[in-house]
Amino acid sequence: MSRRSGGYVSICIPGGFYAADKLALVSTASFFFGKRLSAPATSPALRTFCRTLALAGALGLAACRSTPPGSPVAAPVPAPATPSIKVGVALGGGAAKGFAHIGVIKMLEANGFAPAVVAGTSAGSVVGALYASGMNAFELQEKAVALDEAKIRDLQISSGGLLVGQKLEDYVNEQVRRQPMERLAKPFVAVATRLEDGERTVFARGNTGQAVRASSSVPGVFQPVTIGRYHYVDGGVVSPVPVDAARGLGADIVIAVDISSKARGQTPSGMLGTLSQSIAIMGQRLGQAELARADVIVRPQVLDIGGADFTQRATAILEGEKAALAAMPQIRERVAQVLAAREQAARQACLEQRSRLQRLAGAVGMDGGCAAP
Repeated sequence: MSRRSGGYVSICIPGGFYAADKLALVSTASFFFGKRLSAPATSPALRTFCRTLALAGALGLAACRSTPPGSPVAAPVPAPATPSIKVGVALGGGAAKGFAHIGVIKMLEANGFAPAVVAGTSAGSVVGALYASGMNAFELQEKAVALDEAKIRDLQISSGGLLVGQKLEDYVNEQVRRQPMERLAKPFVAVATRLEDGERTVFARGNTGQAVRASSSVPGVFQPVTIGRYHYVDGGVVSPVPVDAARGLGADIVIAVDISSKARGQTPSGMLGTLSQSIAIMGQRLGQAELARADVIVRPQVLDIGGADFTQRATAILEGEKAALAAMPQIRERVAQVLAAREQAARQACLEQRSRLQRLAGAVGMDGGCAAP
């Protein structure tokens, strides 16, 4: 392709524009610099200009294609839009202490970190199921305040436990509008323990209330739940705070909420206290290992609330709020780290995908097509 302007003719071939003769080179220089040059065609200044022009031409290979005037020489490779961070919450077990989960979720929502995926064990599975059904934190609080214990307690003395658990199952199913787990508004799993072999079981499909009931069946308090060929008890025996289950749902950041009782050198009172502390001791070491895999751990100060003390639900919610607010700087820092790592990975991928021409452009300080992280 040839181009004529200001008394010169240049030819566009791979490598740049080449003038037809020396006089044309002088005219070309006049065209670019806006004035007529009087230097001889063989002068060092002109030779320097020609070398500069040749380099510019090498970077302008794209102009030789049949593209409309004004098209960019080397269009940058657009970096993919950064997707939002997927926050997951791992809600631990703790009976009546579980009301603290509501306070934690309230503060996460208020600060722009609404959980996208939810994993729950025992009491955490109850709150988690209701939240995953589409309720926000304030709706959860309304449910908590209005909860009548009689709706979830069905006393029946037997060798398997004091409570059947059917009322709890029915209550949860009523609240989630009888939606199975796979059809809830947010991905949700409930963790239980298979009684026959102690295997950790993660329920992700099927009857939501039944899965929550299995996850909440404290040994000796609730009768084991029969599902298929197996029997299930409280998930806190093997996974007091289900960090790994939340990670398995695809969470970029897992915020663990630990409300489990700790053995504090005190003799528990009553049968329920003994059972609660026994389970805490069994799961304590396992829980520490799993908690270490969380990004942020929130620990509401609810250890003094009894496992069956529903009268302190408002206190538990408040403690959840306070603990979540205290952890907010750590959450923000972790989110920033994940975003920075993601941007760096995107830039590296962009650099690897750039064309030879774009790499040449970047080598001489022109736009290489990849934004700095």
